[in-house]
Amino acid sequence: MTQNIAILGASGYTGAELARIIATHPSMRITALSGDRKAGMSMGEVFPHLRHMNLPDLVKIEEIDFSTIDLAFCALPHATSQAVIKELPRDLKVVDLSADFRLRDPAEYEKWYGKPHAAVELQKEAVYGLTEFYRDEIRTARLCAGTGCNAAAGQYALRPLIEAGVIDLDEIIIDLKAGVSGAGRSLKENLLHAELSGGTMPYSAGGKHRHLGEFDQEFSKIAGRDVRVQFTPHLMPFNRGILATVYVRGEPQAIYDAMSRRYADEVFLEVLPFGTLPSTRSIAGSNYVHVGVVGDRLPGRALVMVALDNLCKGSSGQAIQNANLMLGLEETAGLMLAPVFP
Repeated sequence: MTQNIAILGASGYTGAELARIIATHPSMRITALSGDRKAGMSMGEVFPHLRHMNLPDLVKIEEIDFSTIDLAFCALPHATSQAVIKELPRDLKVVDLSADFRLRDPAEYEKWYGKPHAAVELQKEAVYGLTEFYRDEIRTARLCAGTGCNAAAGQYALRPLIEAGVIDLDEIIIDLKAGVSGAGRSLKENLLHAELSGGTMPYSAGGKHRHLGEFDQEFSKIAGRDVRVQFTPHLMPFNRGILATVYVRGEPQAIYDAMSRRYADEVFLEVLPFGTLPSTRSIAGSNYVHVGVVGDRLPGRALVMVALDNLCKGSSGQAIQNANLMLGLEETAGLMLAPVFP
């Protein structure tokens, strides 16, 4: 049975990535696309790489007949998303790609995003969308909140280790490199080619990055106590991809064994042989995650490295993986494409 899909906010990078992946999905058909500022345009005009697809033109959200839609992906900006979703039909399944429903505590949302949440009841209903750790809850969810792409990378590195109790919870450092597409498609001076190409820079340093809210929430929940990590992201002059290097205190072999056990049956999580380093080149354009564990020269310390594609497994691919579960489809449907190389 084919499922009718709407993509709200289809004129952004994650909207285009959703369309690209769904193009070969065996059970999904895109029947509505919204893009407020680009309403009336074809998807091929907005994204020439999608010209070959037979897609509906972009319209305003209020023009969509949701009675014909089985599931909507909401790829809208933060704050806009919650305002739109609370007006959608209550029986419509929704996968949100913004930050609006990731944090369960309204006070934490206000702390990290600077304004009160406008749909608190929906915030309570939403299921956190890190598929491999919330699979059962996602299957029965009406509203699924996609994770932050940086937050996904850090959690893939650390959740199995916190669960297994093999690292010191008070000594965790996440150093992360992110491709520029993670900043979105809006025009920003610091993202101009002349400003970004040939260099790199940290941003939101010193505990200011909003994805720390997700780390605090999820790691503390697993540990049963407060866990606060140090986290610094860096903006890199490549289009897509995330590489997280996580510094931990613990025995390297025990860390590797815990990681291997936890991800042994996960299709999209590949734990590399001990000492092998992952690369963003090896996962580009795919829903796969590569995890590496390396012992440090200092006894009792290790490095855990995670590479994933921020637009795919970090956002749109993850969203489709969750939608598959919500619609009763094969979890991997449409997502088995090999990475693009070179």
